[in-house]
Amino acid sequence: MILIMNPKKVVLAYSGGLDTSVIIRWLIEKYGCEVIACCVDLGSLEGGAASFAAVRKKALATGAKKCHIVDAKREFARDFVFPALKARAVYEGKYLLATALARPLIAREVARVARKEKADAVSHGATGKGNDQVRFEIAFRTLLPGARVIAPWREWNIRSREDAVAYARRFGIPVPVTKAKPYSSDANLWHISYEGGILENLGSDYPEDIFQITVSPRRAPNRPERVRLDFSKGVPVGLNGRRLSPVNLILHLNRIAGRNGVGRIDIVENRLVGMKSRGIYECPAAVVCYAAHRELESLALDRETFHYKLGLSEKLGELIYNGLWFSTLRKSLSAFVDRTQEFVTGSVTLELYKGAMKIVSRKSPHSLYWEKLSTFGYSGEAVYDHKDSEGFIKLFGLPHTVEAALRRRR
Repeated sequence: MILIMNPKKVVLAYSGGLDTSVIIRWLIEKYGCEVIACCVDLGSLEGGAASFAAVRKKALATGAKKCHIVDAKREFARDFVFPALKARAVYEGKYLLATALARPLIAREVARVARKEKADAVSHGATGKGNDQVRFEIAFRTLLPGARVIAPWREWNIRSREDAVAYARRFGIPVPVTKAKPYSSDANLWHISYEGGILENLGSDYPEDIFQITVSPRRAPNRPERVRLDFSKGVPVGLNGRRLSPVNLILHLNRIAGRNGVGRIDIVENRLVGMKSRGIYECPAAVVCYAAHRELESLALDRETFHYKLGLSEKLGELIYNGLWFSTLRKSLSAFVDRTQEFVTGSVTLELYKGAMKIVSRKSPHSLYWEKLSTFGYSGEAVYDHKDSEGFIKLFGLPHTVEAALRRRR
């Protein structure tokens, strides 16, 4: 692809939401170009094919020449979500990275369509204050070297979501954002996020009516519900005794945990571009999977690997959050993670109750837990001789003993 000043054909990462709906018309008005929408299905719409048929109809009605609908749910779960889960990658201790994981996959599909359509440029709807502009554009630079990337939020005169709504109304474009709910939402299999608008006031609780897949813990059932997750080499493969595909497992677990009020996260996070922002996330399946995976690793990994991987999880979380999914470092660290998961096989049972989780049981054929060794009861000197501890303590504490003795002498 060749960088040109006036593109004739642009492929837009299209969601059907406020920003990208407006962008179709804006690209046509600004550049007089042909716009091709690319909408990647990562499990964002409950209505399935019917909903995406409506998205295509809306894109074409707004002015797009074509609208490619790409079903990438399977690839998202298998190649992005589960590798992050195996790593237990998390950003700033709370954010489970669903949007950050989605963007490189969306960019990959947009790049594929751009090559197929012989487009002059690609475009996205990320704002100039957010993380997604970085995630999209680093991916485009990696997958389409030299391609022109048009980021309307950095070019146009629209300065707020209210301006965008007004622009949409001027061209008769229906949008899901209203004055009653002026916040931005992003959905996929792994979570639904909410940012902006009424959520920017840190002194206020979030409104209950924003949530779509979790009930309020106050309205959750009065009886706890148990759920069993089966793992093979760090990947969940079964739910309550049934073997399921990655997509179906996530969908089923979202419903089970969601109806028990599990999976809401409220965090003030540090964006890559330098500011703090509040994000509300509902991710019931993700929260349960992360908790279960951690418990299984506690059985199957030796102490040094388990401890080392804790820091690695944080580093991978930062790399993914910062849009570096396709980087050599991320790929290399993920390869190390894959090696650690060789024995992370087994099952974990959890109890869900009014927004809380409790680990009921965990078991693995590769467990390193030896009850006979761990017991406070008598295990026999052949298994563990208490007298051995004295020498271990002396050697382990030797540097501190020497330091204390010499400093006292001096």
